[in-house]
Amino acid sequence: MAEGATILGCLGTELSASEAAFFRAADPFGFILFSRNIDSPAQVARLTASLRAAVGRDAPVLIDQEGGRVQRLRSPHWHEWLPPLEQMAATRPGAAARAVWLRYRLIADELRAIGIDANCAPTADIACAETHPFLHNRCFGTDAATVTLAARACAEGLLAGGVLPVIKHLPGHGRATADSHLSLPRVEASRAELLAHDFVPFAALADIPMAMTAHIVFSALDPDRPATTSPLMIEVIRREIGFGGLLMSDDIAMQALSGDLGARSAASLAAGCDLVLHCNGEMAEMESVVAASGTFTPAAEARAQAALAQRRAPQPIDSAALHAELSSLVQADA
Repeated sequence: MAEGATILGCLGTELSASEAAFFRAADPFGFILFSRNIDSPAQVARLTASLRAAVGRDAPVLIDQEGGRVQRLRSPHWHEWLPPLEQMAATRPGAAARAVWLRYRLIADELRAIGIDANCAPTADIACAETHPFLHNRCFGTDAATVTLAARACAEGLLAGGVLPVIKHLPGHGRATADSHLSLPRVEASRAELLAHDFVPFAALADIPMAMTAHIVFSALDPDRPATTSPLMIEVIRREIGFGGLLMSDDIAMQALSGDLGARSAASLAAGCDLVLHCNGEMAEMESVVAASGTFTPAAEARAQAALAQRRAPQPIDSAALHAELSSLVQADA
C-alpha cells in the first residue's frame, strides 16, 4: 500500500503513545521537526528513531536548518551559522561555491548524526529591495546567477553528507512583500519577468529530488489561486521550470491559505502537489489533513521512491578541518 501523502510534525521532545498510534495508522511519507522537538543530540536521535518505528520503515525526517534565523538546531549542541546572505557577503571573491558547499556538508553531518536525513534548503528565492524581512537574509543573493551557484552548492553539500535537499519556495518568493505565514502575498510581475529572473534558479536546479511550493498568487499566471493550490502554477513548475521531483506544499496551516485544512489539503493535491506538509503537530489538525490527503498517487509514489533513492551513506569527514577551511574563506564566520 502507498504511504500517506503527508509529512507531519509531533508536539514535543518525545513521541506520545497516542501520536505513535496515529502515525502508525496514517502512515505519513515522512516527518518534520521544529525547535519544540529539540533538546539534546541524544534526545533527538531517540525521537527520530521513535518516529520511524511508528511507521515501521526508514521514513525521511526533515528539518529547516538553513542557518541564520532559520535553524532549529542551535548552540550549545550545534553550530551557529550566519544567515546565508551574510555568509555570501563575507566570503572571499571566487570562493562562494566552496564556502556554501562546506557549510552544508557540515550541516548534513550534524543532521545525520541525530537521524535527520532531509533539510528544507536551499532557498533559491532571489532577494530584492522589496523582499519581506522574514525571507530577505535567508536568500543567497540578489541575482539569478549568484543564487543558482550557491543553491547548487548547498544541495550538493547536503547530498554528499547523506541528506536530501528540499528546494524552496517554488516558483519564487523573492518579490513577495508579505509574509505568507501571516497573509497571502501577491506578485504582479509579468510572465516574461518571472521567466527571465525569478524562475531561473529553480529551472537550473530542476533535478533536485524534492521541492516545496510557495503560498503566493502570481497575478500574470493565475490571478485567483496561490501556487500551492493552482493547477496552472503547478503546470508552470512541472513544464516551464521543469521540476520533475517530489513536490510538497509549504506548511498547509499557514495563514496565506484560506478554507479549512482539509479543503486546503485536497486543493493542493488536486492542483498537482504530490504531498501535503503539516507542521504544528496538533492532533485534530493532523486528522483533518490526513483524511483529506489520502495516499500517494502512482506518479507521486514513483517520485517519492526516486527521491529516497538519492539518500546515501556519506564518506567520513574531518569536521574540524572543514570548519577551519570555511573560516578561512568567510571572514565573518560565526
